[in-house]
Amino acid sequence: MPADFSAPVPYASYLRVYEPLAAFPEPERAHWARYARRGAAPTAQDELRRALAGLVGTPPVPVPVHESGDAFVTEVDGVVCVCPWRTRLRGWLALRELPELLPPAVLDAALPPVVREQAEADHERWREANPDARPWIRTAVWQVPVRWFALFTDEEREYAGAEGPDKAPVLRYRTPMVQARRRVARALKALRESLEEGPLTEGLVDVGRWLEEFHPRSLVELDYGGLVYALSADDLAADRSAADVAEGIAALRAGDEEGAGAAYERLMERWRAVRNLQYAN
Repeated sequence: MPADFSAPVPYASYLRVYEPLAAFPEPERAHWARYARRGAAPTAQDELRRALAGLVGTPPVPVPVHESGDAFVTEVDGVVCVCPWRTRLRGWLALRELPELLPPAVLDAALPPVVREQAEADHERWREANPDARPWIRTAVWQVPVRWFALFTDEEREYAGAEGPDKAPVLRYRTPMVQARRRVARALKALRESLEEGPLTEGLVDVGRWLEEFHPRSLVELDYGGLVYALSADDLAADRSAADVAEGIAALRAGDEEGAGAAYERLMERWRAVRNLQYAN
């Protein structure tokens, strides 16, 4: 496992969309074009450090006062694509999820009610002026949601082990938007023909609607992020979660409920061990 704990470790995974510059209206398109030309874009750790800086103050600042002008940048078939951080919007959305993740006493100690109420009021005013806004990045803590794996195949898995004590391993999947949408539709069809409506189906519907908000030539990325610190090197190298999901969906289409159940149980056993670490201390 990586040994560098000088930087904060978020035990979170990320689902990101990188859109081509043509998807953005002016003057935002020009901003991102200049940004990409400058090179040396910040990393996910840079984003985390900036977010945590606001939480250590008194009173804490859970949501930035101003929206971030940064983005992740990549190139797809010669086309520059960007994934805006939208840290302020994501901060508001994350605040709404905290009551489900933390006991009330812990939540109130970390972020007093008055701070959360002010942030929610700010969000409501902002949303009235920006009703169509949506994040380019989704985050999950202590897990990778099963529905995210349905967007990818095992062949799209990219794994790089740690190289030296100061470099963490990387595990991610990347696929074209058109493939991600197609796989969501196929997975939904298989689930609805074989199972009753439930959390997995509802989650896939939600992800599918989110993907429809973006340019069809976008790139979709699943990044294990800080979860690489929660898994051993052997577990990371052996992780084939997308393959398990694909196998389960194929089994459902073939009417093989036993095979689908076996694939799902492998997946659950792997991620149950990770989620249990959340309560280890």
